[in-house]
Amino acid sequence: MKVAIHHRCEDFSSYRAARVKSLFNVDSGANFRLEADLDLDSAPWQIGVIVGPSGSGKTSMGRALWGDSAVYAPAWPADAPIIDAITPEGAFDVVTAALSSVGLGSVPTWLRPHPVLSNGEQFRANLARLIAEAPQRAVLDEFSSVVDRQIARIGAGAFAKAWRRTAGQVVLLSCHYDILDWVQPDWVFDTASGQFSRGWLRRRPRIDVEVLQCGWEHWPAFEPYHYLKLPHMIAATNYVATVDGQPVAHVAVSTRSRTEARACRLVVMPEWQGAGVGLRFLDTVCDRWRMGQNRYGRPMLTLFHTSHPGLASALRRSPRWTQVSAALVGQHKGRSMASIARSAERGGTVNAGSGYGGHFRAVQGFRYLGEPLCA
Repeated sequence: MKVAIHHRCEDFSSYRAARVKSLFNVDSGANFRLEADLDLDSAPWQIGVIVGPSGSGKTSMGRALWGDSAVYAPAWPADAPIIDAITPEGAFDVVTAALSSVGLGSVPTWLRPHPVLSNGEQFRANLARLIAEAPQRAVLDEFSSVVDRQIARIGAGAFAKAWRRTAGQVVLLSCHYDILDWVQPDWVFDTASGQFSRGWLRRRPRIDVEVLQCGWEHWPAFEPYHYLKLPHMIAATNYVATVDGQPVAHVAVSTRSRTEARACRLVVMPEWQGAGVGLRFLDTVCDRWRMGQNRYGRPMLTLFHTSHPGLASALRRSPRWTQVSAALVGQHKGRSMASIARSAERGGTVNAGSGYGGHFRAVQGFRYLGEPLCA
């Protein structure tokens, strides 16, 4: 496929324009030309990248591929949360899966309209919407240009994995070369050198995670990103995952019986969501308890409960976990209130409890079994 770009504007002859031409020996700035031969039909592909410095013709090339209508520029309502704005007629689980797949797994963020989100959150929300809509062809301009490079790299890798589960083709336009190792594109065209290359031979960068046992001292940094506000677990052992000394994930584990533990408070920092760190971290901690590497010195299987649709789906896909329960609503609040009243009466205290339960929150339970025996 040959792409030829030719832009022309008026050749100005003002004093300053003439002086610039004289100083820098430039005849004119009225013409811009770019020609490229893109071998897009010789093999199937899903993700292509046009990369190069600003002003080198990336946007023009993107528009020339499939026309202006393919350039993805969604309009977001200012009076609706993003959970409602993404494919309003689509399935709820599809939307939450798309948000989780690009690392926007912070539930409170789903309840905010797009204009009030941070740049990083808006970047990931746009990617989630593109994945949920899954057009046959799309061009994404300024890919990762307005976000922190850490968020850009992790978000690019998460988007690439999610997009490959669709059947569409997408072309990413970016001025940053650092995303290429994370996207692993099927082809790349560099507007700076004019070179087209098919396939990406370098592996995705390795993420080395260290798991440390700790107390509750790190929890205040993670608590704002947990979807429930609850007191600390009783007699819990806490763990944090760190990358280059930076805490990126947290989980707490406490005993449920003499042979079973319960994990809770799993949180992954927003800039690391979508990198696959959270589930591997949880697996590592649960495997330690399964092997008896805990303060009790007893091998214990671990239970984990979550209401997060994306995390529940990931646990169901994992051969290391098995689902053991699924409750659509909480327990009967009236029975809980009566139980609290009886306990208060026996203890001679004033009953100040109103009961627990009655909520509409689908809690799903899973048990960690470890690596399958056939493996």
